[in-house]
Amino acid sequence: MSRYFIELSYKGTHYSGFQSQQNTPQTIQAELEKAFAILQKDKVELTSSSRTDAGVHALQNYFHFDYNRAVHPQFTYKINAILPADIVVKNIYRVADDYHSRFDAVAREYKYFIYSKKNPFLQDRAFFFPYTMEIEKLKLAADIIKEYTDFTSFSKRNTQVKTFICNIIESEWIQENDYLVYHVKANRFLRGMVRALTATMLKVGRNKISLNDFRKIIEAKDCTMADFAVPAHGLFLVKVEYPSGYFDQGVK
Repeated sequence: MSRYFIELSYKGTHYSGFQSQQNTPQTIQAELEKAFAILQKDKVELTSSSRTDAGVHALQNYFHFDYNRAVHPQFTYKINAILPADIVVKNIYRVADDYHSRFDAVAREYKYFIYSKKNPFLQDRAFFFPYTMEIEKLKLAADIIKEYTDFTSFSKRNTQVKTFICNIIESEWIQENDYLVYHVKANRFLRGMVRALTATMLKVGRNKISLNDFRKIIEAKDCTMADFAVPAHGLFLVKVEYPSGYFDQGVK
């Protein structure tokens, strides 16, 4: 039995999230398992590195799986020919038997994209938000986030996590071409956390709440105080990071 990692990217517009769910066949995992069964004529159970909600996109994400047969020598090319156009497998790695795509990841990196001028080519990949904002206040709010580790206020209620502690590595607002982007990197994220942080900071940028109010929302540890009202389609999982040299001993 060998363990493999699959690196992939996808546009999440037409999917009900990354991980398979009961009564929801249209997921990234379900599509990949179906394509694997067609190519290998065998079933496999995939374990995800990071779950993304319905409509969220990813430039990089991973699954791992155990398999007791050899994978097709042209696995990447063949499975991409089977997969829908909005999912692409970038690499497959054979790794050590104790590697785990979720537990071994040391950081995840997200970007939330916003645009203020109507553009039909961006409507499913960024949030149209045509309001004047004080960018400096947004940047100060992003800096405040780095002072804290407990993000209970920014987690959806229906979650089974044992802790709401997250170590924020990077938190900043940046301008990328025509986008205003919130960029955040942490060792882990809670369900709905990036969208809640983004939506609540946008209220700061529009002077709906003060920077001190924002700080109080974090410290309250109460999810009813945060704003979650930004759409999924503006959010991208940019990178899942593993320890340096993690894939070196594997067979690519």
